[in-house]
Amino acid sequence: MMEELFFLVEDEVEGGFTAKALGHSIFTQGDTMEELRANIKDAVECHFGDGDLEAIYG
Repeated sequence: MMEELFFLVEDEVEGGFTAKALGHSIFTQGDTMEELRANIKDAVECHFGDGDLEAIYG
């Protein structure tokens, strides 16, 4: 069964962005939205390990 992940993304006062997964202990940040997206993907892969990432990314 595939699970959807939702992230709360916020602008940081000092610049950049933070992201926090709702319902999971996944947190990351990035200076740009593009960097944040890449860091979210990396954080999800680290959190779920070597599982079927195709199920995560479709």
